[in-house]
Amino acid sequence: MPEQKTDTSLKRKVFDTIQIGKETDKISRTFDFVIVAVIIINIIAMFLETFEELSEYHHIFNTIEVVTVILFILEYVLRIWTAQYLYPDGSKGKAVWKFITSFEGIVELCTILPFFFLSGFVVFRMLRVVRILNLFRINANTDSFHVIKTVLYEKRNQLLSSLFIIFVLMLSASLFMYSAEHKAQPELFKNAFSGMWYTFSTILTIGYGDISPVTIVGKIMGVLIGFLGVGLVAIPTGIISAGFVEQYTQTKNSRTSLDDIHLHTVIVDVDSSWIGYAVHEMKEYFGVVVMLAKRGGAIITPNEDYHVELGDKLIVYYE
Repeated sequence: MPEQKTDTSLKRKVFDTIQIGKETDKISRTFDFVIVAVIIINIIAMFLETFEELSEYHHIFNTIEVVTVILFILEYVLRIWTAQYLYPDGSKGKAVWKFITSFEGIVELCTILPFFFLSGFVVFRMLRVVRILNLFRINANTDSFHVIKTVLYEKRNQLLSSLFIIFVLMLSASLFMYSAEHKAQPELFKNAFSGMWYTFSTILTIGYGDISPVTIVGKIMGVLIGFLGVGLVAIPTGIISAGFVEQYTQTKNSRTSLDDIHLHTVIVDVDSSWIGYAVHEMKEYFGVVVMLAKRGGAIITPNEDYHVELGDKLIVYYE
């Protein structure tokens, strides 16, 4: 059975600080709130910068931009430096690459890049808004957020299939509308994309009547597209709703069946050899199955990416 010594190095302390903090870890929790405050301040400054009436304060907004981006860069560098603790299974280089290509790593990078392309293409300026996605980090380890991710992941194939069907139907509807309305309204229905816009605006109710059919065939198609929109919205909604019901039932059944298993409550202290191991590694190396975990004030149903940390309270049983 492998043993793992407790790592008290500076790098490990930095990693524990920049990760989502437990309620008992005041330094890490303070870091989380500081990052959230920086993100919010940055977004507010970007919002106010769009008002011409506040042009005399643009130098203040630019200063805020510089300071916050420096903090984002520092955080990004620290996360790369400590990536080996987030992905302990492989080498340091693989761990760094995993972080850079992960969703969180991409979001972090997208919060930095736009600063260097402020006068460039529109796409780079739009990336500035992506940094608000950092706020999801605070919820990343909560049970409710985990349930949402689990449902979307487990139903990904059904959702992709339904979206493909929706796209094909909308493409067909747009071609029908173009064929029916092009001769009557060549200035509005210039090409098939105009029909696509009409279909989107009708189904998603985002249009303002800027395009509407005038021919009999076009009006009939408009009615059919309207009915189609009701069904198309219901398909992915039904899939996601069914996923939540299944997840709730599964969680309820797993918790009601705990009486049939001899459970142990373990608090992970500094002498524990479990620190840093993922759930699947716990089962493989130690013969321990983690049922539930309490980290800070959150009760978590661990997935395979969950790594044990110091201070975790685990509900386990031995195989």
